[in-house]
Amino acid sequence: MKKFKWLGLALVLSLLFGAVLVLPPGIKGAGGDSAAVIGSTIKDFKLSDTSGKDQWLSALKGQNGTVLIFISARCPVVRGYNERMEKLAEDYSSRGVNVIGINANSTETVDEMKAHAADYKLTFTMLRDKGNKIADMLGAQVTPEAYVLDANNKLVYHGRIDNSRTGANITANDLRDALDTMLSGKPIVKSEADAFGCSIKRGQ
Repeated sequence: MKKFKWLGLALVLSLLFGAVLVLPPGIKGAGGDSAAVIGSTIKDFKLSDTSGKDQWLSALKGQNGTVLIFISARCPVVRGYNERMEKLAEDYSSRGVNVIGINANSTETVDEMKAHAADYKLTFTMLRDKGNKIADMLGAQVTPEAYVLDANNKLVYHGRIDNSRTGANITANDLRDALDTMLSGKPIVKSEADAFGCSIKRGQ
């Protein structure tokens, strides 16, 4: 009960003051008990891209894995990560891992998504999660928040990209470490790291 009270308070404060929200261990997103957990297989899903075309995860996934990152066109924390997300997509595409951006904010438009990608020269695919169905399925709460799927769509990592909002003084490259370990065929020891960022603005 205390966990749910904490999460509700944190969400309210985030909405009122634009504060950065950090999820403590063990708290799930709006998907509740149905939110995906490490080791579960993520079923194929369909979302539209910024041109309005339907895209299936099965068609976009990488041969060796996929990174789903919940993003926002307005969040200052995401803006601090744009360059690092693009570099991540570039570095791992040659290793058979594709990065997919997902925007689940009901307050943001497709035009904002397009402008965001153009302004920051983001080349990875952007999808619109209208009604936040995929955010709810995965339990995503903040932007940016990353989910790593292996070649068989098994969830092997969930959490932050690294430990620095600005890119300065990075001491933990959690997402890259998880990807490197997965690609080496070894089990990921640190499969979760607390995500932080702006709250996802879900629709009513």
